[in-house]
Amino acid sequence: MDLETGVSQNPVKKESWRIVLTLAYQSLGVVYGDLSTSPLYVYKSTFAEDIKHSETNEEIFGVLSFVFWTLTLVPLLKYVFIVLKADDNGEGGTFALYSLLCRHARVNALPNCQSADEELSSYKKDIISPAPTTFGARLKSTLEKHRVLQRFLLVLALIGACMVIGDGILTPAISVFSAVSGVELATAKEHHKYIEVPVACIILIGLFALQHYGTHRVGFLFAPVVITWLLCISSIGLYNIFYWNPRVYQALSPYYMYKFLKKTQRGGWMSLGGILLCITGSEAMFADLGHFSQLSIQIAFTTMVYPSLILAYMGQAAYLSQHHIIQNDYHIGFYVSVPEKLRWPVLVIAILAAVVGSQAIITGTFSIIKQCSALGCFPRVKIVHTSSKIHGQIYIPEINWTLMLLCLAVTIGFRDTKRLGNASGLAVITVMLVTTCLMSLIIVLCWHRNVILAICFVVFFGTVEALYFSASLIKFLEGAWVPVALSFLFMIVMCVWHYGTLKKYEFDVENKVSVDWLLSLGPSLGIVRVRGIGLIHTELVSGIPAIFSHFVTNLPAFHQVLVFLCVKSVPIPHVKHEERFLVGHIGPKEYRMYRVIVRYGYRDAHKDDLVFENDLVCSIAEFIRTGKSSPNCTDDDVTKECDEMAVVGSPSTHLDGIHLRFDESENTSLAGTSEPREIRSPPVTKLRKKVRFVIPESPKIDSSAREELRELMEAREAGIAYILGHSYVKTKQGSSLIKKLAINYGYDFLRKNCRSPTYAFTVPHASTLEVGMVYHI
Repeated sequence: MDLETGVSQNPVKKESWRIVLTLAYQSLGVVYGDLSTSPLYVYKSTFAEDIKHSETNEEIFGVLSFVFWTLTLVPLLKYVFIVLKADDNGEGGTFALYSLLCRHARVNALPNCQSADEELSSYKKDIISPAPTTFGARLKSTLEKHRVLQRFLLVLALIGACMVIGDGILTPAISVFSAVSGVELATAKEHHKYIEVPVACIILIGLFALQHYGTHRVGFLFAPVVITWLLCISSIGLYNIFYWNPRVYQALSPYYMYKFLKKTQRGGWMSLGGILLCITGSEAMFADLGHFSQLSIQIAFTTMVYPSLILAYMGQAAYLSQHHIIQNDYHIGFYVSVPEKLRWPVLVIAILAAVVGSQAIITGTFSIIKQCSALGCFPRVKIVHTSSKIHGQIYIPEINWTLMLLCLAVTIGFRDTKRLGNASGLAVITVMLVTTCLMSLIIVLCWHRNVILAICFVVFFGTVEALYFSASLIKFLEGAWVPVALSFLFMIVMCVWHYGTLKKYEFDVENKVSVDWLLSLGPSLGIVRVRGIGLIHTELVSGIPAIFSHFVTNLPAFHQVLVFLCVKSVPIPHVKHEERFLVGHIGPKEYRMYRVIVRYGYRDAHKDDLVFENDLVCSIAEFIRTGKSSPNCTDDDVTKECDEMAVVGSPSTHLDGIHLRFDESENTSLAGTSEPREIRSPPVTKLRKKVRFVIPESPKIDSSAREELRELMEAREAGIAYILGHSYVKTKQGSSLIKKLAINYGYDFLRKNCRSPTYAFTVPHASTLEVGMVYHI
């Protein structure tokens, strides 16, 4: 699960103990909400059908032993002590592992990658090529040579992402439904089934309806709620241990697992699907690494979460070991072990804790879809940043309401924790298996450890998880089909969109206009050049897109300054502001044509508003001022395109470069050399907002650069027009049936129903011009 909520990212490596403990406190509310509510439904799901609680207590003690060792091996040993170390520049999650592998093995699913991306400081950090004679070097070479293996790696990461989305539907349903099921003990037997489902649905509707406000408004309550819940279940657990069965600690011995499987046999194996639910939410520890720190997450789990959960499960087992016949339809569950006088307060705290846990997985689903979209594997969606101060708090309206409808559907359709547990368990264990597979490659390719260590890791943890996976899969017809069906649906959407996007980009590359043709038209390009800046959005990082020639052929007029803008993602979590822009000339300077490539990480926030416009213009101005243009771009060699581009920082966070200011005054003057100089556009007859560049103290700017800056100012003052390509993708004649279904129907349907590029860039509609073209691929 990839979760983006809670606190701002903390890139500082050496934190003080005060900061570490603060982060550990905050992580309790953001990371462990799902994991801490698992005692609500583990025993009830385990004893639902496959095994029965007998007077010998072998079943309950065997289940407790399985729960204890599963919590110890998977969350504690695997995630806390091993997987947390495999961070991608401080970020965690399935896509962080995939991103690491992409960079170390030069495997990239993004078509418009370029060598300049590898010069990013975060890209090449800690990348050391393995020795040529090692197994890691041979594995790296094999991955780079075979496209099939690269696609398999991408599909593996997408399977994990799809299961996270499925978990985002199932976890709120089972958490809230299990918490509300405590009403069963306080109402008449014949009425409780009519109360649970409506109450659970009302809570779920309220939970999803409040998503657009963001978690920052109530996020400060998350940690106290989870801490109160953990203290509550651990205190009740201690009470039950000492009051009912102080010798329950003996069940922690692995011997009781053997006795359990020996007595129950096939039924015991099938019941592992319920025991598996005790580790649901463990993946969040790794996914949320970017918002906290490795040490803070380790402290929170080892000192608070792990002991509280163990005491809670031991307390339930101690109570049930002395109560073999329960006179209630509730059977074996969490609330029967709660003292009667405390049931209503505990019910309220449980519902609050379930809501916190559900909130975490919902926001995590938003995050994973945002990352898939950044990698070109999901249709464009509207991403709303709910907080201007806290990084990563996002809201996606379309996904939110889709999740709500599907969540209500499974809640109303199943109406019990047994089938909900079967569904949720399969989604959880599949994500863990994907993490185990990717981690085995990380150990060899990124950590350069012996292949035997990687084999031991995947065999040990893979065997444990495969055992639970098989127990979950056997319940396919009893609810486990839901995550499989949901993941299959989302996988089809992702694969079709990725395939269509890739083919569209290949068409753009094959049909891009030669720069020679453009430069042969002369400085005026053979068309009328009007005032203003024309921003041509393109996916290409080199060459001229076909939409430009299509436009000028039908309407021979364009702006005095042309900017070919490419906004793209790179396989790292964050791109530093000082490395955001790549700027270069196209042709000689007098053509006034530029190429700007804006690079974002897969977890960066895209805020393409007026600030972005000003940053874009200032980055071009800074490129002109510093004179970083390629030496190939000379008047004597106008047929060559300038492939050499300069890295320019983002002016909004970079005080050393040129800044843009707006002024109502019509006076034009140049400041002296002792203070920052200003270049203003010439006065006009009517009063209007003027544009000026504030230039820092630097060596004298030559006359040609000053003239180029003045023209850029005039163009910015006249306004910016956005030219977007509106493509209709169709298959060529003779294409296979599968390709026709994927492109003509699947991709076309997704393109028509997803957000247009205008929403992706949040550009004003009045300044947008779309150029339609038909792509035959």
